[in-house]
Amino acid sequence: MARIKVIVVDDSAVVRQVNRETLMRESDIEVIAVCPDPVAALEKMRRQWPDVIITDIEMPRMDGLAFLRKIMAERPTPTVICSSLTEEGAATTMEALAAGALAIITKPRLGVKQFLQDAGDDLVSAVRAAARANMARVRTSAPRPPPGPAADAAPAAQPGRASVGSAGALHDTTEKVVAIGTSTGGTQALETVLTQLPRTCTGIVVVQHMPEKFTALFSQRLDGLCAMEVREARDGDRVLPGRVLIAPGGRHMLLQRSGAQYLVQVRDGPVVNRHKPSVDVLFRSVAQVAGRNALGIIMTGMGDDGARGMKEMHDAHAQTIAEDESTCVVFGMPKAAIELGGAGKVVPLDRIAREIIVYGR
Repeated sequence: MARIKVIVVDDSAVVRQVNRETLMRESDIEVIAVCPDPVAALEKMRRQWPDVIITDIEMPRMDGLAFLRKIMAERPTPTVICSSLTEEGAATTMEALAAGALAIITKPRLGVKQFLQDAGDDLVSAVRAAARANMARVRTSAPRPPPGPAADAAPAAQPGRASVGSAGALHDTTEKVVAIGTSTGGTQALETVLTQLPRTCTGIVVVQHMPEKFTALFSQRLDGLCAMEVREARDGDRVLPGRVLIAPGGRHMLLQRSGAQYLVQVRDGPVVNRHKPSVDVLFRSVAQVAGRNALGIIMTGMGDDGARGMKEMHDAHAQTIAEDESTCVVFGMPKAAIELGGAGKVVPLDRIAREIIVYGR
């Protein structure tokens, strides 16, 4: 089988060296070039095009975001961002995800060499997932909702919209909950789904595999695009109609019940299926707490996180949906859920919002 051809683009010689050494230890990966900036990388790529690009964001001559946009416009190629773990770096990296990048590997300002050596497995997994991506399914921006009930029911979010945490909402009883899990390609998929939902939609809890600091910015970005309120979950937050809670990076999120209300518990703990937050952790709690009153959805992503949790939801008589292979960027997590018998339906991405709306009626 042909090896995965990778090019590493970073202005740090240490990062280039460590990433190259890490990847070259794998028999299925070949590093065809390491470059200090995108201009040098483009020159190399004219002679041999990679299967996967690993790039920093802040670099001389051409920044990584401009590089990514050029690649996606001319010859879409799976790209992994290796970015600094700072608020400023996180904000720029969120723009990169919106522009088509598939995954994020974070690096600190200090102790970069040791960190990258420790995070070698994450880098290798990200490269393998990216190499399997269907770039025809990568969306650099969410499409407008198609005409029909879903679009008509979802008015554009307004700056002065009422908060779902208002006094009136405190008297609501949440009887249903939607739980969504996704990974590689999930940022675009979530945007596609959530921007089509009405402000009064059933409360939603989400696990998107993403490092800490990035989930808060991702939530803020979606909040500006959606009719529903979208925010990073805090321990004890209530699940309410019109609200989407996204698990914070580096923490697990579980569903709890208090009387007739659903709450989320946000907690630390060991990684599960190599992830924190883990989709399985969320789905298993939903199966135990909500049972038949829940809808579980698993979308694009590498690996099998969420598959066993979805099976538990299915066995607890929850409704369950796996994204169809035809629209997945990476058909890993949905495939695993289908093979375990946990998916009650298999639905393409552009129909998932409609399924959520119908479920909530």
